[in-house]
Amino acid sequence: GPTITSFVRPEPVPNPPDFVLWSFFNAMFCNPFCLGFIALIFSVKARDSKIAQDAVAAGSYGQMAKHLNTAALCLGIVGTIILIVLLALF
Repeated sequence: GPTITSFVRPEPVPNPPDFVLWSFFNAMFCNPFCLGFIALIFSVKARDSKIAQDAVAAGSYGQMAKHLNTAALCLGIVGTIILIVLLALF
């Protein structure tokens, strides 16, 4: 009889974000308490985990980098605003 061949496609591997560019920006320009540099380290770990096809670790490191980047950016903006206000007052 005829032979029936079926193909099974593997599930696509999720591609979690690693936020390397944002971390690099924060490490260079907006680095209160070294949060930008620590976020850059976590972003590189997320990218390495993504290359190793470990989606769980890449997602975890990516989320930590996102939180650190958010904190660094907020603290940097608040610090800049306070500095401008203090310079305007004195």
